[in-house]
Amino acid sequence: MNASELLANTLSPDAHTRDDATQKLENASRENFPAYVAMLASELVNESSQPHVRNAAGLALKNSLSAREIARQTDYANRWLALDDGTKNKVKQDALMALASPAGKVGTVAAQVVSAIAAVELPQGHWMDVIGILLGFVSDQSNTSLRVATLQTIGFTCEALQNKPEILSMRSNEILTAVIHGARKEEPSQEVQLAAIQALLNSLEFVRDNFEREGERNYIMQVVCEATQNAAVPVQVGAFECLVKIMSLYYDKMNYYMERALFGLTVMGMKHSEPEISLQAIEFWSTVCELESELAWEASEANEYGEVPENESKFFAKIAMPEIVPVMLDLLTHQDEDADEDEWDVSKAAATCLGLLAQAVQDTIVAAVIPFIEANIRSTDWHMREAAVMTFGSILDGPDPNVLTPLVNQALPILIDMMADSNIHVKDTVAWTLGRICDLLISTIQADVHLHPMVSALVAGLQDNPRIAANCCWALMNLADQLGYVEGDDQETFNQPSVLSPYYEGVVQALLHLTETATSEGQHRTAAYEAITSFVTHSTLDTIPVVQNTAVTILLRMEQLLGMQNQIVGADDRNNWNDLMSNFCAVITSVIRKLGDGIQPLADRIMTLLLQLINAAGKTSTLLEDAFLVVGALSAALEQRFAPYISAFLPHLYPALKAHEDTQLCTVAVGIIGDISRALGDQTAQYSGAFMNVLLENLQSDVLNRNVKISILSCFGDIAMAIGPAFEPYLVATMGVLRQAGAVQPNPLDIDLVEYVSLLRDGILEAYTGIVAGFKNTPKVELLLPHVPAMLELVQRCLADSERTESSIKLAIGLLGDLADAFPNGQIKPYLLADWIANELRLKSRVSPETKKTVRWAREMVKRATA
Repeated sequence: MNASELLANTLSPDAHTRDDATQKLENASRENFPAYVAMLASELVNESSQPHVRNAAGLALKNSLSAREIARQTDYANRWLALDDGTKNKVKQDALMALASPAGKVGTVAAQVVSAIAAVELPQGHWMDVIGILLGFVSDQSNTSLRVATLQTIGFTCEALQNKPEILSMRSNEILTAVIHGARKEEPSQEVQLAAIQALLNSLEFVRDNFEREGERNYIMQVVCEATQNAAVPVQVGAFECLVKIMSLYYDKMNYYMERALFGLTVMGMKHSEPEISLQAIEFWSTVCELESELAWEASEANEYGEVPENESKFFAKIAMPEIVPVMLDLLTHQDEDADEDEWDVSKAAATCLGLLAQAVQDTIVAAVIPFIEANIRSTDWHMREAAVMTFGSILDGPDPNVLTPLVNQALPILIDMMADSNIHVKDTVAWTLGRICDLLISTIQADVHLHPMVSALVAGLQDNPRIAANCCWALMNLADQLGYVEGDDQETFNQPSVLSPYYEGVVQALLHLTETATSEGQHRTAAYEAITSFVTHSTLDTIPVVQNTAVTILLRMEQLLGMQNQIVGADDRNNWNDLMSNFCAVITSVIRKLGDGIQPLADRIMTLLLQLINAAGKTSTLLEDAFLVVGALSAALEQRFAPYISAFLPHLYPALKAHEDTQLCTVAVGIIGDISRALGDQTAQYSGAFMNVLLENLQSDVLNRNVKISILSCFGDIAMAIGPAFEPYLVATMGVLRQAGAVQPNPLDIDLVEYVSLLRDGILEAYTGIVAGFKNTPKVELLLPHVPAMLELVQRCLADSERTESSIKLAIGLLGDLADAFPNGQIKPYLLADWIANELRLKSRVSPETKKTVRWAREMVKRATA
């Protein structure tokens, strides 16, 4: 079979033919990659071949060069770079020639190929002339197809190199000139204009220098603004997309353009009959509101510290509010009653924008929308009623609660009644709005006035369609979160009934019933289980029987579900089974945390089910994580009474610790070692050798995510604190690892690395703290003396860091106090008398009362140890 037939068969409607052809292509790529890419390139450029076959060749070629996963992308890039120059040059030449093809989408596919090669080669300093070649093609006025495909190539290349702007910034002037030339209103071809506008969108990151120069900036803005008035809708949409991105990148330069053009253009754009144009114009204002909310927050932060904010708000949203609010309120009434719940439309976009506007302009939004709400909340037209409720729900986050409270008090009885509205869209929005009130303005709900009718309406709503039921679950969850007992409150609060106590049994039973109904599936069922989890978490002493009954119900369901696993057919059944098990695990975890050692009577049953679940889960890592989290909670609740389950559980833990490529699962597994160590205390010693070996091995892994390694370091502290002096065999190796990790210094320009090193140091401080606590007050404390300088060096480095976080300060000062407390008789006096320690213990920066307490305690310890 020749290449054309093989490629044609990859598009066959017959699954067997398609799979067979795909398999043969994959084999060819593995057996002889140079011949494979050369064959595809020849097919792509072959004008006598069918366009769909050429497209298939181009896509296969592009897919051999680029992948979403970073590891695979690296492999593909290395495989390409290892090719001989002859093959690479042939593929490049063919792909560049195919850009000029007049056939179908071949030019666009060739553009993807050229940009994929450029994205691999340019960062290596190869194929540096490609931008020059492309710029030459763009200026070939005689071939429209070539110009379109070339502009697409430039756009795709800019998009692929978005995170490496320095690579293209050298050519940004020429790229910008070519792109802007194609986007001008004088350009005769709309196809060229569209490709140019899309390329401009992708190149905006690279042209910062050009935006700094007023003349160039004016010309770019003129071309983009004119393109919003283009006769072709896709060009208009692209132009508005450019304005959205320009606003997010160059907000501080927009004052002049807002006054002269953008206010008017975007208001007109929002009113446009084409939804795609309207959506982008709304997105423009959503972006403005998000930026200005962020700037307001920065200004208040700076003000608190007596500083001048780095960037200042231009208050575009506040100025434009009288113009844009009426348009948005009108757009809210353009609901599409047949739209899918996940389908984005103009009314949903307007509601989102109104919510962001409320956050940006705060109190001023209220007077602007109240007349609309009052006029329409009782309208006979459901569109107007729903828009009025949506408006009310959208403005609850932003204005001062004191401004909103009287309005919410007035609206609550109306909204509760509207839960019985004849229209499902209205009911859905009412349930969402009640959920927002429960979440954001709980103080407006008067227990003796509103609570009974509200809970009754929400529980009744659980019987409604799945979407309304899910919003009712969310509202009930918020009620529990805001009104229930919070862990950490005093015992007296726990002993007293909460205002929700009378409703507990009824609500939890209704939620449990909802999860069993045939219509309850996926997200909606999860919403009900999340609400049950909240009610369990916030229960008080009088509602503990409800928690116990819930546990028994869920365990019964787990048993039934585990018995059904042999009946699973297909991926949908498997996903459904997994989701249910995850929900069960979440509820059981919250029950264990609530009951503490009161879970003991159910412990055998829980561990038996968890071990069955872990076996059934196989390699489904999310399920394993959920099961492990239940184990962690159970070990914390039972403490040393967890010991009987260890030997059955550990064989399941080790494979998870070895799953280096699965970051989340490995992190949870490391956390379980910490949980078990804290639970068993000195009984951990019999397992500590195995634990330490696997953790130290994991630190050597090249595959394991570096953030998991931070968890491992702090886990060393948990083990040491649990087993005390029995940690001696691992002390030297562990201290060596910690010292080495503590010496890492980040490049201050690499923000990700700076953040990582900050977390790394916290992990090391936690490890040192656990080790010091484990040896303190024992005869073996002297073993720590050789390691004191390294520990104090890290403390000094953390406290001297200008970017230090509050958690770092607390951990570092806490370790300092622990060291002084461990050696109270002057053994480390010379170290503790260093000037920097005295300075740090006179802490000047703003910190929480908790941290101040730690500083005071550390000061006392140091004073005692240096007396």
